[in-house]
Order: sequence, then structure tokens, then C-alpha cells
Amino acid sequence: MFIFGTRKISAVFPVKRTAFALFASAFSAATFAQADQTPPASVTVQTSDASLSALPSIGAQLSSQEKPSRAAELFAPVTKANTPKIYTKPVASGPTEMDLRQLWNELKINNPQLSSLRESYLSAKATVPQIAAPANPQVGLVWSGMPVGSPLALGTAGSNPNVSNNNAISIAQPFQFPGKRSLAANIADTNAEALLAQSEATYLQLGAQLSSLYYNALAAQKQLQVLKESVVRLEMIKNVAKARYANNAAAYVEYLNAQVAQSAAEADQFNVDRQLQVALNNINTLVGRHSREKLILRGDVRKALTGVPTLVELEDYAESSHPSLKSSALQLDAARKGVDLAKKAYLPDFQVIGSSYTPRGPFSANNGALYYQFELDLIIPLYFFTKEKYGVEQAQRNQASAEAGNISNRQQVVLAVNTAYAAYEQAKVQTQFLKDRQVPQADAAYKVGLIQYSNNGQGFNDLLTAQTQLRNLEVQLALAEANLMQAQAVLLVSAGKEPF
Repeated sequence: MFIFGTRKISAVFPVKRTAFALFASAFSAATFAQADQTPPASVTVQTSDASLSALPSIGAQLSSQEKPSRAAELFAPVTKANTPKIYTKPVASGPTEMDLRQLWNELKINNPQLSSLRESYLSAKATVPQIAAPANPQVGLVWSGMPVGSPLALGTAGSNPNVSNNNAISIAQPFQFPGKRSLAANIADTNAEALLAQSEATYLQLGAQLSSLYYNALAAQKQLQVLKESVVRLEMIKNVAKARYANNAAAYVEYLNAQVAQSAAEADQFNVDRQLQVALNNINTLVGRHSREKLILRGDVRKALTGVPTLVELEDYAESSHPSLKSSALQLDAARKGVDLAKKAYLPDFQVIGSSYTPRGPFSANNGALYYQFELDLIIPLYFFTKEKYGVEQAQRNQASAEAGNISNRQQVVLAVNTAYAAYEQAKVQTQFLKDRQVPQADAAYKVGLIQYSNNGQGFNDLLTAQTQLRNLEVQLALAEANLMQAQAVLLVSAGKEPF
């Protein structure tokens, strides 16, 4: 908001007009010398022309840089070293400086959601040897020959000579038809690996969220830097207006308007600083740190904007290596094996029983020789194969569902890659346009306006407008660079790759 007025008071700052020309020329040179200096900042967010130019095809790079599965590293058994520290880690005494790769490593180790998925995977893997193990044997002990009239003898023990007094020890071992148990264990192992692939997909999704927060925080820091530079420029304008007013060359209201604009720029810093603090708190929480820990982000857009593969290369990579597609393919494989296992239910199971008898009752003397007995039981499916028939149907329905889900997941992944690539291209064009045309034009307009105003020219409102436009475009450039980096991270994650 500007204050307009034309009244001049010439008795406040008595300075000769001849001295003003020397002051204006010297001040103008000092102004642009100071305007060309970039205030130091802890985070550099900038782009170069080469990083935004046409990107080369790096199809060979995909195969050469492809890493082996990180499942063993990512989902290793929990030890004291990698136990999640979100509830045990105290607030750090000093700030910690991290880049995006280090934040992803913290996410992998300390995020409680990933820790939960890791334990679920290990729990599923622990069921495989249980299914593959043979059934537990059954041990039985039988004795007879109770005294006559004993409640346990049911009135027959010892009264009938045809009833023998025997002790028996038997061991029964059930067996499934060959191939049933190993196939069931194989299905359980395949389902566990599918759960691992789902965990890796969740890791990438959380990483994409972390990358967005990271680049938003960098954008906020860049906005703070732009606002600080704007405050410096407005201080220059305010000093020029003050000097002109002292020489009766400008109205006092111009000095007041410059002061108001400077205060507004300082007030904007408070809002951006609050946004930055919220972003840092969210990053700390996502990577399993205390939300109030001091965190300094280190990043450079020029380093992060490496060569991005072409759309065709990203689609091919996603179809072959995306964890979500790996999971659906493993689920389909498990469903097909489930059909084979359901068909094996028509085959009988077995039970072997070995018994040892001694003709000696617990309350009588030994009166015979020890002998053994072997028994083979056949457990056959009866009742017109009702359970088996519907079990096969259920397995076939599960297979059909898994096949449809696999096709749907493949379509969704390819569509996500296409959408992310289009967003990346749009963000790149917008950033290029702001960096190459709009920001330089606004900077030139501001410098011309400042020169004219410093040399006793008119156009104070034009100078403030040019300064405001320059500040807004610099803020837009910072946001556009952050959007570009977010789009690149989302694009690589949608293809199943880490964004570094």
C-alpha cells in the first residue's frame, strides 16, 4: 500500500543541489555494486543452462547403474544398531546437516512404518520352514489288565480269560502325499517375497514424499534469501528517496512508501520462515527423528538435475523392475501354485503307526513274550470330493483375480510414468522461461528505474513496481525450481528408481 502526496518541506535537510549530483552518481555506483553481490546462504538452489537443455538418452546407463536387490540391506533383522529410534532418540544438542541421500538413508533405517513392514516380511518368512517341516509324531501308551471290580476295568478286567493283559507303546507319524508339503512351503515363500516387494514400493512412496518436503524446504530457504535481497534493494531506494527529499527533488511520501514496502518484505520473511520450520519438522518426523531436532538441508539443483532417461526407457525399466509389479507378479505365481496344490487335495495322505506290546498288566506278573505291530493308514478324500472340487474352484478364482490385478498394476504404473514425465517436462519449460527471460527482464527494469530515479528523474512508483515484480519473479523461480526437482523425483520413483 502506497501513500501519495505532493507537499514538500525544504527546511529539514538543508543540502545544496550541486552536491546532490556527486552524491547521486557515487550512490548509484555503490548501489549496483552492492546489488550484484549475492548474500551468502547455506543452501544453493539454482540451475544452469546445461541442466535444462535437451537431455541425452542414457539407455545404457540404466543397465550399467542398475543395482542388485536391496532387500537384504533394507529388511535385515532388527538389531540394536538399526532399531527405530523415534521413541528413544533424544533431541540433538546441535544441528545436523543432511542432503537428500542421507535423508533417504535415515528414512530406510528409522521410519517406523518401514520397520513394521520389515518385521511383517520376516514374520512371513518364518512361516516357510514351519510349513516345510514334517508333521509332529504322536506317541501313545496303552495298558490293560485292571483288577476285577476296578472302576477303570468296566467290570471285565481279569474276569474273562479271552481278555489279555497288555501294555502297548505306539508311535504314529502322519505323511502328506509327496509334493504337497513342499508346494505349500513354496507358496508361502512366494507370498513372503511379494510382501517384500510391497515393502520396497512403500519405501519408494515414502521417499517421494520425503523428496517433496525436502525441495519445498529448499524453496522456502531460497525465498528467504530473495526476501533478504529485496529488503536490501528497498533500503537503497529508501536512501535515495531520503537524499532526494533533502534536496527538494522528491516528496517525503516517497520515502514513506519505500519504508512501508521494506516493512512488508520483512513481514513476508516471518511467514516463509514459519513454512520452513513446519517443513523441517515434517522431514524430521518422516525420517524417524524428533520433530524439534535442528536440521540444516544441503542441496544444489545443478547436482540433482542429472540426466533423466527418455520416456520409453523409463517405461521399460518400470515394467521390468518396479517393486509393485514385482509384487503382483509374485502374487500371480503364488496363485498358480495354489491351483496345483488344490488339485493335489484329490490325492490321499498316509499315516504310519508302530506299536510295541508286552503281555504284562500293570498289576500282574509278566506271562508272555514281547511282540510288535505295524500299521499303515490311508486317508482318502470321501463325500464325492466336495471339499476338493470347491477348493480347486476357489484357487482358480484366486488365480484369475491375480491375473487381472497384475494387468491393472502394469497399466497403472505405465500411466503414472507417463503422467510424471509430462509434469516434469512442463516444470522444466516453466523454469527455463523464468530463468532465461522473465527474471533477467525484471532485473533490467529495476536497474533502469533505479538509475533514472537516482539521477533526479521521476518514476518512483515505477521503481517500486519494478522492484516488486523482480521480487515476485525471483520467488516464482525458486518455487519453479523446487517444482522441477519434485517432478524429477516423482518421475524416477514412479519408474521404481531412487531419485539420486
